[in-house]
Amino acid sequence: MTERYDAIVIGGGHNGLICAAYLARAGLKTIVLEALPHVGGAAVTEEFAPGFRVSSGAHLLYGLPSKIVRDLKLKLPLAARDLPTVSLNHDGPHVTLGRNSLQGNEVSSDDQDAYKKFQKQIRTYSNALAPVLTSPPPGLKAPSSREMGLLAHLGFNLRGRLGKRALQDLLRIIGSNIFDVVQDELSNDLVKGAIALDSVLGHAMGPRTPGTVLTYLYRCTLEEASAKSLQGIPVGGMGALSVQLREAAEKAGATIRTGTRVSNITVENGRVSGVQTKNGEQISAKHVISNADPKSTLSNLLGAQHLEAQFANRLSHVRGTGITAKLHLALSELPALQSGTPEDMTGRMVIAPTPDAVERAFNPTKYGGLAEWPPMEIIVPSLHDPGLAPKGQHVMSALIQYAPYTLKDGWPDQKESFRDRLIRQLAVYFPNLRDVILHAELLTPVDIEQRFGNLQGQWHQAEMAMDQMLMMRPTYGAAQYRTPAEGLYLCGAGSHPGGGLTGHPGRSAAKAVLREKG
Repeated sequence: MTERYDAIVIGGGHNGLICAAYLARAGLKTIVLEALPHVGGAAVTEEFAPGFRVSSGAHLLYGLPSKIVRDLKLKLPLAARDLPTVSLNHDGPHVTLGRNSLQGNEVSSDDQDAYKKFQKQIRTYSNALAPVLTSPPPGLKAPSSREMGLLAHLGFNLRGRLGKRALQDLLRIIGSNIFDVVQDELSNDLVKGAIALDSVLGHAMGPRTPGTVLTYLYRCTLEEASAKSLQGIPVGGMGALSVQLREAAEKAGATIRTGTRVSNITVENGRVSGVQTKNGEQISAKHVISNADPKSTLSNLLGAQHLEAQFANRLSHVRGTGITAKLHLALSELPALQSGTPEDMTGRMVIAPTPDAVERAFNPTKYGGLAEWPPMEIIVPSLHDPGLAPKGQHVMSALIQYAPYTLKDGWPDQKESFRDRLIRQLAVYFPNLRDVILHAELLTPVDIEQRFGNLQGQWHQAEMAMDQMLMMRPTYGAAQYRTPAEGLYLCGAGSHPGGGLTGHPGRSAAKAVLREKG
């Protein structure tokens, strides 16, 4: 027998759950089909050693707007909120970057003044760009009167928020690289290095890559959007968010099925008609919304035979190869931080000594190599949420930038040596680290693909480059959540505005479905 629904959501990641919740709230009979035995995608909490749990994919929450929090009635307690960034120095005092201030023994008044001025300018740009980055993008081909009105509104809003001079300055720098901007505007190397890392984290780019100003502004816009909402470390890890999103979707009336892999999207009379699962089950629906990446959805599940050749060719050129790994350490005690205090370790620590150091780490990846000194983002979540580890013990979690999915010599031969290299690097900053490690787990981009289903380990599903953002995300012809296949939509990070735990693609895709239904 064929089950019938109004809407099928493929994938139970956070965007899929949010999309399903909004559709069900609007009265659509909705089902979510998740291949893994749990929902959440990379927003999960898992035990990686006996008694030690960690947010094994995304480890910090930011970007989830208050609108979604209110609509879905999320009540997620935070173990820590608004973590400062501590830029680590291997041979001297560290620098702590706050929202409006710098702290550090060698931070000068000039450093502080330059940083305050820079942050004020960035927040001005971010606040002005927020409507552009969080609203559905207008179409490029024969836009409707509604879309033209939206485009005009966004343009006037941007001009009104910034003024003529600031708008000109934004347009001048938005396509440039973050390396030049921080060199011009800031004086402290540790500050410049931290901002350079934030601009490229999760992206196959270096600080000198054109467009990294835009990726930095995107990150800052998400942080600004969630500043009054949920931002920090949830109690119980990122899996707690996924549990609440599932509950919100089910309370709205959606059905959630885990362990159900979709093998293909079915088409009848030129329109999507439902899906077939791996075990041969047929489920029909007028609307199918995919939280999977664009290539997997359109090329694999739908099939190129249902796409125009020109669109299929554009889709094949969408870039999206993972370049970030994740290191988890189970620790018998809190390690000592060189030239620092335990309080410093409660922040978001980064290893990015200078923009040049970040750029040098990027260079080997162009040829399938690994950086000798990769930049990192490090947190010790058990300092805020002791329940993640046995009493008196701790968990350390680190994002490793510039660990490419495709290595010249392959990951099987390099994974163990790379893990050991990362631990040696961390030991420069935490001298007794190796003495307190009970267990170490490294997730390469290949592991991330296998564990979470992210194609090629890409966290954003499609590279966040200028030619794959806004009206071109993921590509021309599928940039407004609709695809060329009637009835098929995209709601994942490969859609506008992009990656991060924002929920914007899920909510916007639901709105697109409801507009068609209405």
